[in-house]
Amino acid sequence: MTFKNLFIDHERSKEEEEWVREEIAEQEQRFAKIDAQMNDLAPVRAKWYEEFFDRISLRGFNADGDQKVKIKREDLPVKPEGREDRVVWKYGVDGE
Repeated sequence: MTFKNLFIDHERSKEEEEWVREEIAEQEQRFAKIDAQMNDLAPVRAKWYEEFFDRISLRGFNADGDQKVKIKREDLPVKPEGREDRVVWKYGVDGE
């Protein structure tokens, strides 16, 4: 048994299969709504990132007790070209 294989082999009745299909459809609708909201939030999120980077480079962060560590601007991460933030959804496809 591997930890990657999340599939459990079992049989379902027609009633159970229908319920599962309905649940999947509802979850996909919820995910689409969350995904749209997260995409709408992208400009605000970019501002939050910049504020956080300003804070840790100017004031620093607490490393231990009262000890603060400032991170140099050149050491801050740079967002890769063309990369977008995304919602990650693990839904457990059969056989995956």
